[in-house]
Amino acid sequence: MTQDMTTGSPLRRILLFCAPLLVGNLFQQFYNIADSVLVGRILGVNSFAAVGSTGSLNFLVLGFALGMCSGFAIPIAQSFGAGDMDEVRRRTGQLVWLGLIATALITLIALFCTDDVLRLMQTPAEIFDEAYRYISIVFLGAGATILYNLGSGVLRALGDSRTPLYFLVAAALANIALDVLFMRVLGTGVEGAAYATVLSQGLSGLACLVYMWRCVPLLRLSRDDLRPDLRRMVVIANVGVPMGAQFSITAIGTIMVQGAVNSLGTSAVAAVAAGSKVHMLVSAPLDSTGATMATYCGQNLGAKDLWRIRRGVNAVTVVAFAYCALALAFNYYLGGTVASFFLDGADAAILADVRRYLVYNGAAYPMLAVIFVFRNSLQGMGFSSQAMSAGVAELAARAIVAFGMVGRLGYLAVCLANPAAWVFADAMLLTLYHIEVSKLERRWAVSSEQRETAVAVRLRTE
Repeated sequence: MTQDMTTGSPLRRILLFCAPLLVGNLFQQFYNIADSVLVGRILGVNSFAAVGSTGSLNFLVLGFALGMCSGFAIPIAQSFGAGDMDEVRRRTGQLVWLGLIATALITLIALFCTDDVLRLMQTPAEIFDEAYRYISIVFLGAGATILYNLGSGVLRALGDSRTPLYFLVAAALANIALDVLFMRVLGTGVEGAAYATVLSQGLSGLACLVYMWRCVPLLRLSRDDLRPDLRRMVVIANVGVPMGAQFSITAIGTIMVQGAVNSLGTSAVAAVAAGSKVHMLVSAPLDSTGATMATYCGQNLGAKDLWRIRRGVNAVTVVAFAYCALALAFNYYLGGTVASFFLDGADAAILADVRRYLVYNGAAYPMLAVIFVFRNSLQGMGFSSQAMSAGVAELAARAIVAFGMVGRLGYLAVCLANPAAWVFADAMLLTLYHIEVSKLERRWAVSSEQRETAVAVRLRTE
C-alpha cells in the first residue's frame, strides 16, 4: 500500500509512517537480542562476549550495506513524490544490478579482511576463534541482508512501511526457532547463531521480493526497466554510496573504541556488549524516526515543497526530545535488569558497568535525536555527501576518546565515547541543514520568478 507524504498534516503523516517502521526496527533488534540472549544462556559469558565483540565490525560492513540500500531508495522516493512513475520503475530496475555488485564486493572484502581487523581490535585470545567463526558466516550471508533492505527500501520509498514489517516479524520468529535448533539441539556453537540470522534475513528478503512482483503493479518491471543503465546507476549510487560510507565511517570510530574496550579485558567487553544491546533497543524509536524523515523529505523534495519539509523536521524534533526523557528514565531504572537477560550468572561488577554505560548514553539522547532527524532529512533531500561529514565528525570524537582518554580514565572514557561523538556530529549537521535548506529556498524562488516572468512576457506578446 503506497502512501503520498506530500499532502495532509506533516506530523500525522510522519507518525503514521513511522509506527510500522518502529515495530519493524524493534523486531530487527529482536533478531540481535535473541541471538545474544540465547548465546549467553546456552553457551556462556565468553561466547556472548565473542559475539558482542564483533558488533562494531558487523556495523562497519553490514551497516554500509544497510545505509547504501536506504540511499538507493531515496531517488525512487523523489520520483514518486514528483509523480513520475516511469522513472520509479526504471530506477527500481537498476537496483538489481547495484545489489549484485554490492553483494560481491562486500562479501569478498569482508572475508579477506576479517581476521586482520579482529586482531587490530585486540580481540582477547580466549574469545578470538569464536568471534571469527561467527562474523565470517554473517559476512558470507551479506547477500541476504542486501536483498531484504533493497526490497523494503523500495516499498518504503513508495510510502509502504507496513508490508516489510510483516515479513520481518515472521523472520524474527524463525530466527529464534533456528537459534534453538542450531545451538541447543544440534550443538553448533556460535556458528548456529550466525546461520540463524542469515537464513532468517534471506527468508524475509525473498518474501519481500515475491510480494513486490505479485501485489504491487507499479513494481512489475519490464525487460526495458531491467536493462542496465549506467547513467541511472550513477545517479542512484551518488546518493546510496555516501550514505553507506557514512555508516562505515561511524563504524570505524566504534571499532577504535571497541579496540580500547578489548584492552580492558573480557569483563569490560561483556559489559559494553550488553549495554549496547539495551541501547540499540531503547534508541530504536529515534532510528525509526530518522528513516521516516528520509522518505518524507525525499517525497516532498520531489514535490518541491520546502515548507512541508521544514514543518515536518521541526515537529518531529519536538516529539523525539520528549521520547528522550522517557528513554533516560528507562536506562536509569530498568537498563541493568534488561541487561541481566544477556548475562546469565554475571557478577555484580559487570552489571554495574552496564548501568553506568546506559546512564551516560541516555543523558545524551537528545543529541542522538538531532543526528537521526537532521542527518536523514539531509539524505532524503539528496545531500548524502554533506550528511556524511557528520560521520567524519563522529569518527574524530571517538578517535580522541579511544587513543587519548581510555588509557587515563579507563571504563569511564568508554561511557563518554558516544556522547562526545554525538556532540561533534550535531554541530556539523545543524550547520549544514540550515545552509542547504537556504540554498534550496533561493534556487526555487529564482525558478519561480523565472516562470512568472516568462508567463508575463508571453501574455504581453499575445
